[in-house]
Amino acid sequence: MSEFMVKHGPNVIHPETPSAVGSRNSLFRDSRDEYSESRLVVDEEVDKILNHIHAKLPPEVASRLEVMGSVKSKLHTYYNQSMQNMSNRYLTTLEDELGKKVRNMIDTEEMRGLNRYAPRSVSYLLDRIAGGDKFNTGEIEKSIVNMYGHLHGHVQREMNDLETRTNSLLRRKIDVGAFVRGENAYAIVKCSFRDDPLKPENVTQVKLALGILDSELISPIYPWATPTLNIVKDIVSKQIQDALDSELDQINASLVDEGKSELTAEEKIFERVKALDNHVSDDLMEGSKRYSTVSKKIFDAVEGLEATIDWNDYDPMRVRENTFKLIESENIRNRGYNTAVNTLTHVLDWSRMGYQHIENYKNSRDCIIREYHETNEDLLPDERYALRLRHLTYHQILVWREAYQAQLSEFIRTVMELWSVVEKIYEEDRNKNRKEDWESLYNRLVTSGEEGGSWIMRPRFGGGDEEEESSTSSEEAPKWNEINFVQPQENGLTAANPKLQNQFSDIRGRFPVMRERLAKVFGDLTTDVRDIVEARITFLENQFNLFGMQINPYHVNPGVLLELDIVSVKRKNTTMMAMANVLNEFLSSVSKGFQDAAFASFSRRRSTQRADLAEGFGSATQLGSDDQAPVVAPHEETME
Repeated sequence: MSEFMVKHGPNVIHPETPSAVGSRNSLFRDSRDEYSESRLVVDEEVDKILNHIHAKLPPEVASRLEVMGSVKSKLHTYYNQSMQNMSNRYLTTLEDELGKKVRNMIDTEEMRGLNRYAPRSVSYLLDRIAGGDKFNTGEIEKSIVNMYGHLHGHVQREMNDLETRTNSLLRRKIDVGAFVRGENAYAIVKCSFRDDPLKPENVTQVKLALGILDSELISPIYPWATPTLNIVKDIVSKQIQDALDSELDQINASLVDEGKSELTAEEKIFERVKALDNHVSDDLMEGSKRYSTVSKKIFDAVEGLEATIDWNDYDPMRVRENTFKLIESENIRNRGYNTAVNTLTHVLDWSRMGYQHIENYKNSRDCIIREYHETNEDLLPDERYALRLRHLTYHQILVWREAYQAQLSEFIRTVMELWSVVEKIYEEDRNKNRKEDWESLYNRLVTSGEEGGSWIMRPRFGGGDEEEESSTSSEEAPKWNEINFVQPQENGLTAANPKLQNQFSDIRGRFPVMRERLAKVFGDLTTDVRDIVEARITFLENQFNLFGMQINPYHVNPGVLLELDIVSVKRKNTTMMAMANVLNEFLSSVSKGFQDAAFASFSRRRSTQRADLAEGFGSATQLGSDDQAPVVAPHEETME
């Protein structure tokens, strides 16, 4: 008996022993081998995919698929990994749901045994016997539906990932969807892929930026210098909002008890606005509803109190010092930012994405993480990443916008200086060698006979001298610079938040034109002037491309901004795939995500209720109430 209990008792914990705690095997499997069965399923699916690939591709292409590695082994690995993930998630969900049901069943049986011997009131026994939510399988059915829904969702997602990775492997192309998928896609501020300048065929560079608004953060983040009064007001405001939600729940519960439908999204907003009058007020006098939660003395005491207290004036018995101590002891000022940094570093460690360099500027709310301490790109490997996590306020964004606009203005100035030099070299060569182009032809045939001498046309794409521009004052100034089409004027909100695409395309379009004109002037000759000008063109173009990879601060909102720079080999994409898991895990841990009020107010309990399953005696017409709408069959849709 003891040996039997040791081998089969509830205290046996083993991953392979049948019926043991934590075991993957069951006594009902007999002699079946789950490993051979799963291997058979995986091999069959991989063979189907390979047969489909060989049927779609030409023979000469299919024969070269496995030059750099076995496609079958990669597909086998992906599919096996997906099957394991689905199985683990399904088992976890199943165990959680079954564990809850078993505990509830044990509690019910214990209460039933107590009811047999212990005296109970008649009303309590009647409540235990009857009721709308008694003696039905609705909750169990919903749990089973949830379990299968989760399972089907995991299966579908893993199959989509498998299909996406297979297509990326065959096409040698990866897109934005590989990083952030599903409910977190809205957080993408910018994602740009480009070839590495030194190794364009084998290495790709990715710039990714994710923005999380302050309202979407699970733990709010306060700047270091936030006054204590603002933190206290935020805490009080949250308390008021929770009170409004509880009142709204009571209204919905009373409506359900009366047999009416719950409030709609618009009605909830209206009820919240009406309930605000009981909690807030614009009156700053003592005794107003504004100070019903926290007295006016507390607000007056912490007025002007910053993140630090002057110790020369420190008094441990005053209100402001004790209020400040409460705020600091709960880590309210630092909790949100520390949570974001800890989550990011934890996910990196857990996913084996180590880093050699980290700088955490706590007071600035800025954290920089690099995989390697070295910053020289010539010494770094082709698989690397760099992260920057920072919390931006509205004032920081304004300063960032000013610097961004100043840098863009400097690029415009320097490029136009270079443009003027190239135009001057081109005109001197054209006049010296008597070459003919459209400008010279226009000046010779059209403007040479006009009064006041010949009119010299302003150089194409702008950039002419002031004297030449003054000579054309009598003529209509050209509106098309022959690089970009004329864009509509921005006004209103678009002018306050410009996209700056027109300026970027204008500058970017001038570099090939300048190279073309230098080639026409010098041909195959190499001179000192050409070397100087071409070196300047290359320098400005590289710097402008780096500037173009940055984020436009005019379209960044206050909150957390996560910037990610990845360099990865195209045929492997190892860092990209690993970083995609890191980003999704980080977003799910830090952000609440986009919440739609219509979906947030959806009641699953109401969705399982049906009017034709009313528990009672009598006809359906007698049971239904007058204010309920008639049930319309699917084929009886109205055409209003």
